[in-house]
Amino acid sequence: MLIFQGKYLYDFKTKGKYYINEKLEYKGEFLFNKKWNGKGYDKYGNITYELNNGNGKVREYNNYGKLKFEGEYLNGKRNGKGKEYYNGKLEFEGEYLNGKRNGKGKEYNYYKGKLIFEGEYLNGLKILGIKG
Repeated sequence: MLIFQGKYLYDFKTKGKYYINEKLEYKGEFLFNKKWNGKGYDKYGNITYELNNGNGKVREYNNYGKLKFEGEYLNGKRNGKGKEYYNGKLEFEGEYLNGKRNGKGKEYNYYKGKLIFEGEYLNGLKILGIKG
């Protein structure tokens, strides 16, 4: 099964196409294996996001083509507002910094859709809030 087709430099992807389940998921440039300048596609071939120097609004999908994240990227990482999904169901919505949950956020029981935590995060950890 083809996952990546393109150019490498010192074991880092530099330019090419990235596939999930043999469907094009991203085409463009990479910087240290992070999507950098290019376009992302859904399982139907529709453009879902565009990155310019690692910045933009993106959608990430798991290996089965289900949405796992939608939100903002800065310098190739999750930064700003975003939502995480598990098996297509909302698991978290809030703020990110350098790829981790940071700031205000809400965590949900993805199975039941019930709010289980609302509060503050720091470097991906819950630091202050209310459990639902």
